[in-house]
Amino acid sequence: MLLGGIAFGLILGLLTGGRLEHIGSVRLRWPALIFLAVLVRYGAEILLTRGFEPALAIQPILLVGASILLLIGLWANRQLPGMAIAFVGVASNAIVLAVNGGRMPIWAASLSAAGFSPADVSPAIHTILPASLDTSFVVHLGPFADVIPIPLPLIANVASIGDVVIAFGLAFFLFAIVQQAPEPEPSADADRDERPQLRPTLGLAGAARLSPLAGPASTLPAGTGLIPGLSEASRLDRPLILGSAGISMSSPAIATFPLSRPATLGDRARLNPYGRLALNGPFATLWTGGLLSLFGDRVNQAVLAIFIFQQSHSFITTSLVFFAATVPNLVFGSLAGTLVDRVNQKRVLILSDLLRAGIVFVLPLAAVTNILLVFPVVFLVTTVSIFFRPARESVIPRIVPTDDLMAANSATWLAETLADIVGYGLAGLLVIVLGANFELAFWFDSATYVASAALIASVAIPLVVHRTDPALRTFRGDFLEGWRFLRNDTVLFANTLQGIAGQMAIGVLLPLSAIYAFTVIKGGTFPGATIYAFLEGAIGVGNLIGGIAIGLIGLKVGKGRLVIAGYAVTGACIALYSRTDFLPAAIAFMVGIGIANLIFVIPSQTLFQQRVPRDMMARVVSIRFSLVLGCMTLATGASGVLASIFGVANVIGGFGVLACVAGLAGLFYPAVRDA
Repeated sequence: MLLGGIAFGLILGLLTGGRLEHIGSVRLRWPALIFLAVLVRYGAEILLTRGFEPALAIQPILLVGASILLLIGLWANRQLPGMAIAFVGVASNAIVLAVNGGRMPIWAASLSAAGFSPADVSPAIHTILPASLDTSFVVHLGPFADVIPIPLPLIANVASIGDVVIAFGLAFFLFAIVQQAPEPEPSADADRDERPQLRPTLGLAGAARLSPLAGPASTLPAGTGLIPGLSEASRLDRPLILGSAGISMSSPAIATFPLSRPATLGDRARLNPYGRLALNGPFATLWTGGLLSLFGDRVNQAVLAIFIFQQSHSFITTSLVFFAATVPNLVFGSLAGTLVDRVNQKRVLILSDLLRAGIVFVLPLAAVTNILLVFPVVFLVTTVSIFFRPARESVIPRIVPTDDLMAANSATWLAETLADIVGYGLAGLLVIVLGANFELAFWFDSATYVASAALIASVAIPLVVHRTDPALRTFRGDFLEGWRFLRNDTVLFANTLQGIAGQMAIGVLLPLSAIYAFTVIKGGTFPGATIYAFLEGAIGVGNLIGGIAIGLIGLKVGKGRLVIAGYAVTGACIALYSRTDFLPAAIAFMVGIGIANLIFVIPSQTLFQQRVPRDMMARVVSIRFSLVLGCMTLATGASGVLASIFGVANVIGGFGVLACVAGLAGLFYPAVRDA
C-alpha cells in the first residue's frame, strides 16, 4: 500500500512534467528524527521477528515510540503538501499499536481473502482477530486494524485505514515535490533591491492572517498581503481571517521559496489545474478525507441493501429504507444551510463526521435487534449529512484560488466517481468475505468518518467575517435573506430553474431506465439485469470523462455557455436514448448523459461559489439544493404513474426534451449566457 502510494505519486508527477532531481532540493525539518523513526521501526521488526528477547521485552515501547518520533517529524513538516495527511494515517496506526501492546491486529477473514493463512503472519508483530465479530473485535480497535484485503498478484496484502491515508499523503507529497522545486538562495552580499522576491510555494500554506476588512470585493486594496492563493480568494466577495485560534497542520507557511521574479499566472499555469490542487495542502487534505468517507459509504450502501433484502425478502421494505434515507433532504435541506451559515463551518464538518461515525457504528446493532430500527437510523445519518454538504461547499472557495475553483469542483465530483468504481468493487469483495459478519461494513464506514474528521481538523480554514452581528440576526431573517438573494440574482435563479428541469429528467430516467433495459433494449444473449448494469456503468464512465475534461478546459469556456451546453446535451441524449432499442447506441447515449451531466453540474457549482457572499453561501446553496432535489424526487415518484399512462419511452423522451429546452433557453438571456 505504502509503496503503491509512493510509486503513484512519482509516476503521476513525472508524467505531468515533474523532474526527479527536484526531490533533492526539498528542505525537510528534523530529517534525522524521521530517519531515526524509520530505522527504529524496521529495525525493531527485524529483531522481533527473529525472537530477540530484549526487543520482545520492550516491544510496545519500540514500535509505539517509533510512531511517536515519526509523528513529531511529520508535525515539524506540516507545511509541506501531504504531510498532514500522512500524520493522520500514522496516528491512526499508532493508536491501534498502543491499544494492542505493540502488535497490529489482522482480521482472519480479510487475511484469507487476500490469499494468506495464519502461518504467513509473524506473531511477534501481529495478532489475528477471529473471523467472527464480537466485543473483542471492537475492544482491539478492529475497524482501524488491518481489515482491507488486497487480493492482487504481486501486491497482495491486508491494509488498515491508516495505511490508506499514509499512502495518499505520500502520493500527494511526492507528486508536489517533483512538480515544483525552489531556486538557490541569494548570496548574503547581494544588493537588497536585487534580491529575488519571496513567496510560499502554492498550496503549502493553509491560511494567512488578514485584518478584517469590510465591503465588496471591488473595494479591497490591491495589495492584501496574502499568499497568492488567498489573495485571489479574497477578491471573490468577502474578506477572510485565519480559521482557528491555534496553529493547525496546514496553517500559515513557515518556509518560503525564493523566485527570480514575481509569481504570475503564467508561472503558476505551468502545472495543470489538478497539479495545482495537489500542491494546495488544505484542499488535498479535505479531498482525501471526503474520498475516504465516500469509500465507506459505498460499502455501507451495498451491504445495507443486501442485508435488508435478505432479512425481509421484500422489495418494498428494501426500497423504503432508501426512501427513509432521502426524506431528510426534503424536510431539512433548505434550513440546514441557514444554520450552517450562523456557525463555524469547520466545526460543522468535524462534528458531522463524528456524529455519522457514531450513528453508522450502531446501525448493525439496530438491524439485528429489529429491522424496523434501521429506518430512523438511516434517517439520522442523512440528516447529519445535510449539514455537512453546505458547510463543505462554503469552505472550498475559501481554501482554493478563484481560477482553480472549477478544477476543485471537478475533483470533488471525481472523488464521487472514483468511490463508485473502487468503493462498490471493495463492497463486492467484502460481501464475499463477510458472510454473516455484515457488521464490519458499517464499522469500516464509521472508521472512515473518524479518519475524515481527523483530516479536516488538521486544516486551517479562514473564518467568514459577517456583515452584521450574528446576535442581531434571526434564523427566519437569515433564511429569507438567502432566498431573496437567490431570487434576485438573475444568473443563479435561471440556473436553478434549468437545474429543476434537468434534474427532473434525470429523476425520471433513474427508475425507468431499469424498466427500459428489461423491456425494450435488445442485448442479444445478455439478460436484462446485465444490460441495466452496462447502462449504469456507462453513466459512470461518462461522469469520469466529463469531470476530467471540465477540470482541464473549464477556464477556456464561459461557465454560462457550459451550463447551457450541458443541459441541452443531457436532454438530447435522454430523448435519443428513449428512441433506440440497440444496446451499443443506448450505451453511447448513457456515456453522453454522464459527460453532459458534469458539464452543467460543475460550472453551476462554481457560479454559486463565485457569486454568493461568503456569509450566505451555505443557505443559498441549500435552498437551491432543496428546490432541485425536491422536484427531482417528485419526478421520480411520478415516473411510474406517468409511464403506465403514456408509455416508458414517451415519458423518458418527453422529460429529455424539457431539459434540452431549459438549457437552450439560456441562450436568449445575455446575463445567463455570458456568466
